[in-house]
Amino acid sequence: MRRAVVLLCTVFAFPAFGDGSGDAGLVLKRSSHSVEMTLDKLETIVKDKGFTVFARIDHAAGAATIGQSLRPTQLLIFGNPKVGTALMRSGQSAAIDLPIRVAAWEDANGQVWIGYGDPADLAQRHGILDRDAVIQKMTGALKGLTDAAAH
Repeated sequence: MRRAVVLLCTVFAFPAFGDGSGDAGLVLKRSSHSVEMTLDKLETIVKDKGFTVFARIDHAAGAATIGQSLRPTQLLIFGNPKVGTALMRSGQSAAIDLPIRVAAWEDANGQVWIGYGDPADLAQRHGILDRDAVIQKMTGALKGLTDAAAH
């Protein structure tokens, strides 16, 4: 009985993210492009806006190096030290969530998704109570950047 309760709690506490459902502090949206093209567009846009791109990780390529397959899955890590520093000065543990990470992946049905952590969730998780304007600006910027990359 206890095992069944734990299983049910786990199922309802952690919705399936691979299909774009659920939230848990994530903002997910459908992309009209392939994973590669979605992140190519995003990378170009963020560079044009003056953000620093720190890394791009191709998880499917990593899986291939160990003889495993993985549907297309890539991650772009980028940021703005001015924004990140302000957040970390208010909650230094935010360093674990910064710079910003945006992922794109293809689900089992061939639909491509793009997703990122909600800045409001980041602020709450790290007790950042004095940077509402920064969080709102980040929220708007991430929405605009990912909307442009997905369409």
